[in-house]
Amino acid sequence: MEGFLNLNKSAGMTSHDCVNRVRRLLKERRVGHGGTLDPAAVGVLPMAIGPMTRLLRFMEGNKVYQATVVLGIATDTDDLEGQELHRKTMSYVTEDAVEGILGNFLGTIEQIPPRYSAVRKDGKKLYELARAGIEVEPEARRVSIQRLDILQWQPGDFPKVKIEIECSSGTYVRSIARDLGAHLGGYGTLAYLVRSQSGGFHLDHAIDLEKMQDLLEQDQPIPLLSPKVALSHLPIAYLTSDQAELWCCGQKVFWPGDSGHVQVWEEEDSFLGIAHCDNRKLQPLTVLRGIQ
Repeated sequence: MEGFLNLNKSAGMTSHDCVNRVRRLLKERRVGHGGTLDPAAVGVLPMAIGPMTRLLRFMEGNKVYQATVVLGIATDTDDLEGQELHRKTMSYVTEDAVEGILGNFLGTIEQIPPRYSAVRKDGKKLYELARAGIEVEPEARRVSIQRLDILQWQPGDFPKVKIEIECSSGTYVRSIARDLGAHLGGYGTLAYLVRSQSGGFHLDHAIDLEKMQDLLEQDQPIPLLSPKVALSHLPIAYLTSDQAELWCCGQKVFWPGDSGHVQVWEEEDSFLGIAHCDNRKLQPLTVLRGIQ
């Protein structure tokens, strides 16, 4: 079995929990995910099965989230899963005020990750250090946020705002919630998070673990995506059988396209791997298929 799986992760599971469960269900050791989701978060978790795990590094980084932020509360994890540190009524905040602040987050920004995160410091993950009681100031990271839209506004002593975020890989939505509250003169924390898109993977077409198990018990196929969908951000080079034989043996072949990473196919239906195009030459990077 090989391909890409568009998994709809449920709350309470780590991304690694999902990998282990898929390994057991598919009886396939080679399973990996293409972007961590916090245990409390739900939604799209791209996964690669079989030899496609070698292509995880080529997957598109941009993500889309719907996040509910509650204002007036601060926690040690920057979400409601953590221990409450501060509480302050923020009934003075209006939807227009939030709208005006969101522009500060657009573009390429410096973001400080949550203290409880998988970012590494001196070889240790920040959440490991935090759980050990070791105080560490996370270093700022550069991320890109393309879009921030208000979907829903709920006023009150502790207002709630639901926002849609389109951002680069590595962006912490919990940090956006925390910093939004600070910009408004108080606190903010993440109440709920759904990832609706990750590259070519969309929530509307995702499958959960329970549905996977049902299909397998009924001896039905699991819907896997081809590289044309999972790596749709990469252009495709179609090679003749002679070109494919040369390329799979490590030789460069001519391709009249732009520079960068390229999907390589023999004709229309045989995926060969990923190349880097430079000066109209396809240099093999990851070869998944030999010539039969």
